[in-house]
Amino acid sequence: MKAFKLWETLIELKSDQYRWVDLSHTVSPETPHHQVFNALRKEHVLNFKDHKVASVEYTLVSQYGTHVDSPYHFHEDGRQLHEITIKEMVHPICVIDVTDKVRDNLDYGLTVDDLLAWEKEYGQIPAGCFMAMCTGWSKRSAAEFSGVDQNGVPHYPGWTIDALKFLHEERNVAVIGHEPSDTDPASTLKDAMWIGELYWLGLGKFQVELMVNLDQLPPVGAIVFCPVPKIEGGPGFTTRCFAIYPNE
Repeated sequence: MKAFKLWETLIELKSDQYRWVDLSHTVSPETPHHQVFNALRKEHVLNFKDHKVASVEYTLVSQYGTHVDSPYHFHEDGRQLHEITIKEMVHPICVIDVTDKVRDNLDYGLTVDDLLAWEKEYGQIPAGCFMAMCTGWSKRSAAEFSGVDQNGVPHYPGWTIDALKFLHEERNVAVIGHEPSDTDPASTLKDAMWIGELYWLGLGKFQVELMVNLDQLPPVGAIVFCPVPKIEGGPGFTTRCFAIYPNE
């Protein structure tokens, strides 16, 4: 039966032939998040001492920890979370690593030249893929996440607008993902506030922010899953992203 073939595929995927990588921060009050948002708050509605069962009410912003940004996050007429289809939550993923460049320049913006150099080594970026930028930023503590210097100026890496336009116009990439809490490098915020994020979400496409463990993925060959709650009117929400690839 065809159904059994699908079950057999799942058994194979869960075997030692494949590696599964968690790409999401653990959600807690200590989880890294954008500096303008409050940390998660939680309150027991039911507890074991009084009710013999536990239920917790969580209060958190829609862009908390590892999260999906829907187009509605930046565009009033943009697609909302409940309009993202379940098929859009699964993609082949390509990973470009610019950790060394970020080490030398905290405000590094990934360029078209970076993408073209990646393609020379791994082949053309496939249409419909998830393109992730690995920067090593997720290894920072929550206190260091905004990269604020002694003068109160934030520093963190991101995508240049030209790179984003290339990914859409030349390669038709479906989703982008990154480790910082913004799409744009901090250095661009003064002169062009959120220019990259406005552009990308304005295409009707979504993105994933504050990812982790991208350095554990191969540049090509993995599949990424980023399920998100079906929240009506949602500008975004915390996600549990993970990826699978052959353990060769």
